[in-house]
Amino acid sequence: MASNLLSKEDTLAMRRRFIGQSCRLFYSDDPVKIVRARGQYLFDENGKRYLDCISNVHHVGHCHPSITKAAAEQMDLLNTNTRFLHDNLVLYADRLAATLPERLSVFYFVNSGSEANDLALRLARQYTQHKDVIVLDHAYHGHLVSLIDISPYKFRKLTGQKEWVHVAPLPDTYRGIYKEDEPNPGRAYANTVRDLIEEVHSKGRKIAAFFAESMPSVGGQLILPQGYSAKVAEYVRAAGGVFVADEVQTGFGRVGSHFWAFQLQGADFCPDIVTMGKPMGNGHPLACVATTAEIAGAFTDNGVEYFNTFGGNPVSCAIGLAVLEVIEKEDLRGNATRVGAHLKDLFTKLKARHQMIGDVRGEGLFVGVELVEDRQKKTPATKAAADVVKRLKVEDRICVSTDGPWDNVLKFKPAMCFSMEDAELVVRCIDRILTGISHFAILKVCRIHLAADSSTISALLL
Repeated sequence: MASNLLSKEDTLAMRRRFIGQSCRLFYSDDPVKIVRARGQYLFDENGKRYLDCISNVHHVGHCHPSITKAAAEQMDLLNTNTRFLHDNLVLYADRLAATLPERLSVFYFVNSGSEANDLALRLARQYTQHKDVIVLDHAYHGHLVSLIDISPYKFRKLTGQKEWVHVAPLPDTYRGIYKEDEPNPGRAYANTVRDLIEEVHSKGRKIAAFFAESMPSVGGQLILPQGYSAKVAEYVRAAGGVFVADEVQTGFGRVGSHFWAFQLQGADFCPDIVTMGKPMGNGHPLACVATTAEIAGAFTDNGVEYFNTFGGNPVSCAIGLAVLEVIEKEDLRGNATRVGAHLKDLFTKLKARHQMIGDVRGEGLFVGVELVEDRQKKTPATKAAADVVKRLKVEDRICVSTDGPWDNVLKFKPAMCFSMEDAELVVRCIDRILTGISHFAILKVCRIHLAADSSTISALLL
């Protein structure tokens, strides 16, 4: 490939010249130049292999031969505007419908999770004829203007909070207002949404939608407490709104036990709208909105047609079908369950050895390890988390990143082919690094005390 002809320094120089500087790279001080990949592994320009714990987009593994084959064969045959009739679109919709509750039976195909969430917002407003939106604190739902407006993670740094956006407490049972020892944290956190709705109504405003990731990612790799979503949906629907489940990062079997993360909340809960993206096309731009016939009907009745030139094109749908086939054929949900449980168990055992690990949480191959400076105070260990990420890359060629409001949560969302051996390697390397950090901290404290003692002795001598 042409990019392989450039040295890493030349590639960086050209990137600085031509690419907007706000488009940041992983490891910005010393980026990894990747020229090929396979499964859960990345390879740089020198042929060095990296274990990828970051790229949840490449859901069934980088460059999976079945996905590549499906894409190439359909590309060689036809790819066209989605307003022409074609089998792939309806066949794919049918396969997706089989993974969802029966009432989520109408699909709109788009190109990215941001497009999906923007369309979900439009659908909700058209159906309810209301404007206001409730979101969770620290949430992120996309980079379009409409979604920055409903993403506290972004709008607090940019435009500020709009009057029609209302922020509910993040249901974080580790460091939130209701902890794990609360008799019913799910209901307690849901009641904060009920109270927020009452406050909104007291101002003469009406709720169109409640948006939430089925497992908050930017919020810190959180697992929603049981009963939360069903109770929130009850309150939101009573207020005339709809419940939007953002599955852009969490869907397609990542949790292992279920195909969709919202299903962790129990069989009695079903969202009104589900958005999906990232892993859907295994790296190919493909996303979707699934909703009810009633909500879709209201959107149709507004007199304005909806179309998306590329969303759901024959190649995209061929790839989507191939992804579903690989998930089933290779039992990747089973792998996520087994390997994810092993990874979580290894980190839980590591927690007993390292005071810096404050919490370990996750479902399937969606795991978060929160680092703290003090377990009682839960002071975020932001610098230590950054050091772990850097050292894993430099010393072990393992790619990991952080998340959470303080960037102190090591997050793991690898390809679904991630193995037991991969999990053990990652934990072994983190164990070594945390041991080094702890020893350094002890030495630092000893030097401070020694210095203090020396000063005291000198003062006495004088």
